[in-house]
Amino acid sequence: MIVVFGSINIDLVTRVDKIAAPGETVLGLGYHFSPGGKGANQALAASRAGAPVRMFGAVGQDAFADAALALLRQSLAQLNVVVLPEASTGAAFISVDSDGQNAITVAAGANMQATAAPLADLPWQTGDYLVLQREVSDAENLKAAHIARAHGARVIYNTAPAGVVSSDQLAAIDILIANEHEAAILARDLWGERAQGRTPQAFASAMARAHSLACIITLGGAGAIAASVDGQWSAKAPAIEVVDTTGAGDAFVGALAAALARGEALPQALAEGVAAGSLACMTRSAQAAFPNGVDIHKMAATVTVEPLAALA
Repeated sequence: MIVVFGSINIDLVTRVDKIAAPGETVLGLGYHFSPGGKGANQALAASRAGAPVRMFGAVGQDAFADAALALLRQSLAQLNVVVLPEASTGAAFISVDSDGQNAITVAAGANMQATAAPLADLPWQTGDYLVLQREVSDAENLKAAHIARAHGARVIYNTAPAGVVSSDQLAAIDILIANEHEAAILARDLWGERAQGRTPQAFASAMARAHSLACIITLGGAGAIAASVDGQWSAKAPAIEVVDTTGAGDAFVGALAAALARGEALPQALAEGVAAGSLACMTRSAQAAFPNGVDIHKMAATVTVEPLAALA
């Protein structure tokens, strides 16, 4: 079982020729809204990949709530969502440029009032996974991690959106997933000037040793790397035509979690994560673009995963 505790949003997306710089206004031809939020995205991605998933979060009692929950209700057998009348459903405002790159602003809304308390009543089993991100309260994330670990589950922590991660949180997770930008921010917080010039592999290796966890860094079109006490690996992304990168990181996390929950070793899970993230970039939108298990496995067979020489 995979348990996701995290955000549920509505995404408002517009296509633009280029993403606005500070103080600049750009025009989009139109916009659409669709379900999103990192928690919801990763839950749906893991479910599409074939895993049994339970999702916990919060929405407001407003017009966006039903739309934000639509695909989750269709896909998840267990959806545990608190409706908060005094809060608004979380929203993300997304600009996607002509190259498929995006810029995102998130208004947390009800997500910051989501509580981890219901996780204590779950029938946890050894081999289960808890998936966390940073769009809900840090304190509730930490409570969720402690609940899962107390029941023998493993904790996957995605450091998105970028920011500082406490030492208490690092001590309570088993797998840390960050993109290059998020890793650089975390490195500067942990090591100050000593972080300057460190490669993604050096960061992943140092984190794995210092915190006894597996550390995965996603590299966009270059794929991803991973470091753990068992080894270090590089997964090269297949060549694709990028349409929209929105949700690609969440597709990666969901598919990787599904593979691990199925009992796959980290290198295979890395290949499936890269495959899912690549497939998600080939279609517009986030949740609607998440691939199914058959397509993930087919694409994963084209992903080259190679061991890396351990860094001192």
